[in-house]
Amino acid sequence: MDFFELNAFLALKETLHFAKAAQIVNLSPSALSRLVGRLEEETGAVLFDRNNREVILTPAGMKFAEFAESCVNGQRELMEDFSKKTDEPGGTLHVFASVTACYSIMPPFIRHLSEKYPAIHLSVETGDPALAMNTVREGRTELAVAAIPSAACAEFDCISVLTSPLVFAASATGPYTTVSGSPQDIVSSVPLILPKAGLARQRFDSWTKSRNVKPVIAAETEGNEAVMALAALGLGIGLVPRIVLENGPYREGFISHSAGNALGYYDIGFIQKTQISGSEKLKRMRLAVTDILHNTPWTQEFAR
Repeated sequence: MDFFELNAFLALKETLHFAKAAQIVNLSPSALSRLVGRLEEETGAVLFDRNNREVILTPAGMKFAEFAESCVNGQRELMEDFSKKTDEPGGTLHVFASVTACYSIMPPFIRHLSEKYPAIHLSVETGDPALAMNTVREGRTELAVAAIPSAACAEFDCISVLTSPLVFAASATGPYTTVSGSPQDIVSSVPLILPKAGLARQRFDSWTKSRNVKPVIAAETEGNEAVMALAALGLGIGLVPRIVLENGPYREGFISHSAGNALGYYDIGFIQKTQISGSEKLKRMRLAVTDILHNTPWTQEFAR
């Protein structure tokens, strides 16, 4: 016997009328009669008493009906469960995250994502934060976690979760543990280690140009980690967001010199494309990620 035969039997059990039941399961009455006969032969029991005027379910038929209903309901529940799993957001989310973000923002994001959408898996690329937005724009990643440009265009959905000032970092055992004067005095007299590109460099260049300050540049490199490595060698003081000194391996062995309000604060958070496109599976994943980004109380998360 199969599920079609069980459903046909149940249709006859409900209607107690061969013509009506046959119409429900798209059979002729004679074909339905033969189907019932096969079930009775297979079970070795009379399931229906039937004559020219009525069809009556027998005690054996009642017991078989319990079995049939259990099988059919079990199949329905199983298929519904499979359907839910098929519709569940899943796939590989490609993320670009600065190394600093991997230490600070990524852990709670991963926790919230895996708890609510366990079928979404991460492929994380790290590197120079200056590259973050381009990886999303070019479609290499669906999400970037890094500094958010102050003039992010409408094509991006940007969610700020932290703010951090730019500071000058120096080795705690190097020659620049004590510097004095205004930010203008510092950058024009102390060797600087600067990022080659990115928001911090844009802010720095704009600020020095507006004040006609000529900085003393000892080195230019890519990424906060390279800046910190050169600062650790005592080559100069490195321009980094303060969050770099508050997370990961740089919480010890360095001191920071304030830039005051000269270079301002900038936002750090998530960057994704505003438009959600692609396959249905990709759209479901993007909507799930958007749910996490916009509905997680990040302020409370980072106040812990």
